[in-house]
Amino acid sequence: MDILSVLENKKRGKALSAEEIGFFVRGAADHSLPDYQLAALLMAIRLNGMDARETADLTMAMAYSGDMLIPDVGGVPVDKHSTGGVGDTTTLVLAPLVAACGGKVLKMSGRGLGHTGGTLDKLESIPGMRIALSEKEFQDIVRTVGCAVVSQSAQLAPADKTLYSLRDVTATVDSIPLIVSSILSKKFAAGAKAIVLDVKTGSGALMPTLEASIELAQAMVAIGDHAGRRIVAVVSGMEEPLGSHVGNALEVKEAIDILAGRAQGPLKKVSLFLGAQMLLASGVADTEEEALDRLNRALDSGAGLQKLKEMIAAQGGDSRVCDDVNLLPKAPVLYPVRAREGGFLAHVNGTALGLAAQRMGAGRVRKEDAIDPAVGFVMEKRIGDEVKPGDVLCTLHAASAESAKETEERVLGALAFTKEPAPKARLLYALITPQGVRNLHE
Repeated sequence: MDILSVLENKKRGKALSAEEIGFFVRGAADHSLPDYQLAALLMAIRLNGMDARETADLTMAMAYSGDMLIPDVGGVPVDKHSTGGVGDTTTLVLAPLVAACGGKVLKMSGRGLGHTGGTLDKLESIPGMRIALSEKEFQDIVRTVGCAVVSQSAQLAPADKTLYSLRDVTATVDSIPLIVSSILSKKFAAGAKAIVLDVKTGSGALMPTLEASIELAQAMVAIGDHAGRRIVAVVSGMEEPLGSHVGNALEVKEAIDILAGRAQGPLKKVSLFLGAQMLLASGVADTEEEALDRLNRALDSGAGLQKLKEMIAAQGGDSRVCDDVNLLPKAPVLYPVRAREGGFLAHVNGTALGLAAQRMGAGRVRKEDAIDPAVGFVMEKRIGDEVKPGDVLCTLHAASAESAKETEERVLGALAFTKEPAPKARLLYALITPQGVRNLHE
């Protein structure tokens, strides 16, 4: 078997056999296939798709491309994964809250993909924070603290590590088979027994339509259920940044502010709902009402913030940031973006805002690009808010005045206003389980 025949088959829209899939997955894992041929195959998959059997074969081949962890953490290991969005910092809120309620959050995260932020990049803005841990360290921290958020090790799903970095720079991020296999292969390899998926929909999501988001959620739930995991998916809104803060250190600050009781809003609401699903899936709570009550009590008592401190310290970071967010990296230039017209904020191009943050230095355009942890912006207005000329729409945290001016135009171009009142953006759409779809009414 050779890679050119595999490429030829997928280029012509043929279904790949399990053997062909196993061949190129092994080549990605051991680097025997060059990046340019893997990139060509990723584009062929993006353009021609994969059927359910191919997607399942790809997921399992990637999961078994390295070690398969059998974690011993003193409870049911639970993981949560988001398909990516802008200002989506739910992991840093719900992981410590779930741990404070007795859950065991075994979280393997990724870096930014395309216009979406990456949890690992956010964590690395905390001074001293280590995200590359041995499998033993990973399990030990989850066992003692209750949560750990790390990068995938070289031994776990190595094929995904290769393909993930290529997808980011080849415009192949928004492919359902590639998303499903990337997410679930890591979860299976890391040993998660309970999995909660947060599938975003809207202008800032990988899947911009609700129909595509539900299709993606159903595909992942079906494969996870077939593999014997307790799995559910939540379809949540990404019509605008979920949190008000966009950028790595800024998003860490917002998560700390929520855990400290200083901030409210959509990020908190979605984090609590996802956290409740994690407690249910891992058997820590019996009902959604009980789960939400326990999470709110952990929030009000400060137990969630304490767990975040413990996790940061256990991973080598400076946990003092939880008491003093000024210890996080700061950008030298703060620049207000003001409204040039009045009305109501009616639409936000979330992808454009994510790309604006990326070009400021908060994300990568090329695989080798460095991240500036301090840059980004804080949105001061949300969809549905009334705006007067001169009002501050957002505050840029930039590396230079030139960067701020360039970003100002990108931000303004991403916002649309109407003279008539506009409805608020919806946050929660559906809960998908192996039994079906439950519509969520806010």
